[in-house]
Amino acid sequence: MDSRYLKSLIAVVESGSIADAARTEGLTAAAVSQRIQALERELEVQLLSRTGHAARATEACLALLPRARRIVAEVAQLADDADDEGLTGTLRIGAISTALTGMLPGVLRTLTEQAPGLRPAIVPGTSRSLYQALLAGEIDAAILVAPPFELPRTLRAQSLRQEELILLARRKLRGDAAALLRQQPYIRYDPSAWGGLPAQRYLDDQGLQPSLLCDLDALETIAMLVADGVGVSLVPRWNGLEKLAAGCRMEAVEAHQAGLYRRDIILLTPLQGARPNMLRLLADAIPPQH
Repeated sequence: MDSRYLKSLIAVVESGSIADAARTEGLTAAAVSQRIQALERELEVQLLSRTGHAARATEACLALLPRARRIVAEVAQLADDADDEGLTGTLRIGAISTALTGMLPGVLRTLTEQAPGLRPAIVPGTSRSLYQALLAGEIDAAILVAPPFELPRTLRAQSLRQEELILLARRKLRGDAAALLRQQPYIRYDPSAWGGLPAQRYLDDQGLQPSLLCDLDALETIAMLVADGVGVSLVPRWNGLEKLAAGCRMEAVEAHQAGLYRRDIILLTPLQGARPNMLRLLADAIPPQH
């Protein structure tokens, strides 16, 4: 069995169509279709259900997909194993959106300078989805908000940032945080997201019930809406916020940095990762918080 055929199958399942998978793989749609048919003949099962231009995984396909992913990943690592330093090959790094713009550019420069054979593959996502992807072995490391529960012993967490909770509002608005939260439409950092929990906890502790405009799990969008005067919000002060929220006031809601309402950003890696030298280099490449 050719592992490239499995890779094409995975691409079809992830994209939802043979045509999209073909573009991703740099092949023709006919070539991808032939690969799938070859797999179906060899395994003697139907792998895809085709409806129009869409292609969906069958139950049999979903059952074998985890092993197929592992096989493709193991084959990809064969060339890496020949490198004595363990710094050749692909390192799949998951990252939340604020880390993509505020932290990763400098990290990627350091990685490519120190290990030219290392190929970072960036996987964006929410903290929850990246955590699940790490557990499933779909990524090698994740930069995310610390989960609101105890981590399993199979994972290692390195603290990267502690982001204080701030009131974000147009500079022309007058009044303290409590007054503005009572008076202005509230753009809420979705409390179902791990990063949104501190803001909701602050509101509950202060007995505040703002007039809710909408829920968003997209800090960049929240910052732009506040900058446009749509409402006010409670958000963590992440690296890069100032660029998006020019003309806004940013006031810490917590005196003396008590840390009750901060958002903790961590680097999460497997304790027994397949690429220990790469993961060590990644951890060292992330600058300490100032």
